[in-house]
Amino acid sequence: MTGSDVVIDSVEAAAYTVPTDAPEADGTFAWDATTLVLVTLRAGRETGIGWTYGAAACAAVVRDQLAPAVVRCSALDIAGAWERMVRSLRNVGRPGIGGMALSAVDLAMWDLKARLLELPLHRLLGAVHDEVPIYGSGGFTTYDDDRLREQLTGWVTKQGLPRVKIKIGEAWGSQVDRDLDRVRQAREAIGESTELYVDANGGYTVGQAVRVARQLSEADVRWFEEPVSSDDLDGLGQVRRHAAADITAGEYGYDLAYFGRMCAARAVDCVQVDVTRCGGITELLRVAAVAASHGLDVSGHCAPHLHVGGLMAVPNLRHLEWFHDHVRIESMLFDGTLDPSGGYLRPAEDTAGHGLTLRQDRAESYRIAG
Repeated sequence: MTGSDVVIDSVEAAAYTVPTDAPEADGTFAWDATTLVLVTLRAGRETGIGWTYGAAACAAVVRDQLAPAVVRCSALDIAGAWERMVRSLRNVGRPGIGGMALSAVDLAMWDLKARLLELPLHRLLGAVHDEVPIYGSGGFTTYDDDRLREQLTGWVTKQGLPRVKIKIGEAWGSQVDRDLDRVRQAREAIGESTELYVDANGGYTVGQAVRVARQLSEADVRWFEEPVSSDDLDGLGQVRRHAAADITAGEYGYDLAYFGRMCAARAVDCVQVDVTRCGGITELLRVAAVAASHGLDVSGHCAPHLHVGGLMAVPNLRHLEWFHDHVRIESMLFDGTLDPSGGYLRPAEDTAGHGLTLRQDRAESYRIAG
């Protein structure tokens, strides 16, 4: 390989919908299946893959808007390809489906580049950590008491995770008594030494969130995620001023401008970023730098196997979400998934790229039109 003569020959996109293992819901949404949109890039004999979790329509955006911006371009010049893709989304829209499609292609480009250079992704980016701390995440509002306890104790006693998270804010904040009861159940299940986090998914009003935050301290809750909408920076700041737990949000941030406003407003104690929405690894590293300039840590949201390589290169890393739904899908559809035992992910040193390969034999039955 000589470098600049390695060009991207093709861009493909496919959607796969996988049913959940049980009905799932959080404070503001319910679902029984999750769609993964996979992007495959080819350059010579090498391939790179990336994906996002979103509507199957993301695949059409990849094929129609983004592919023309990268085909026949250098597989090594990711920054240039990223800028061309962003420009191609002008009339589509960067937030939402456009941002998810962009993220999936960017992730595939980084995987492809690392494979071409025969390097693990975290070595290509430049690792500053030996491992990425994780927290178990699930505890859906649809779970009964037994299922909640089973999941939490499995993470803590079987896998040794030192931090776990459950969903609250049920039915747009209309079931506060049940929310708080489930928090107490969670604390009883995991004991006093495990960190307990909660996520309201924007289900509360500001006043509700402040009142709930005060009661969460009784269970020593350390992390209160999206007490109000991620878009309500003023409301997040108000809750932050009254809460003992760290207030966090950002999973629905689609560009650097949003994260810049969040950091400047001092709306959160830790910035959440989703590499499958924000613009891929290229934008993740920029977001982390902006957060660092405000003295804030970064936490990765969901899609754990796509985050690991990038977060290894983030000095101000807090941790990464080991989200039940995505962990299950990634373990089903890919070879090369990581072991969470002890509460850390350690990427392989002897595998190029992010280390995952699609299991076509398993994936094909879940493939849908997209």
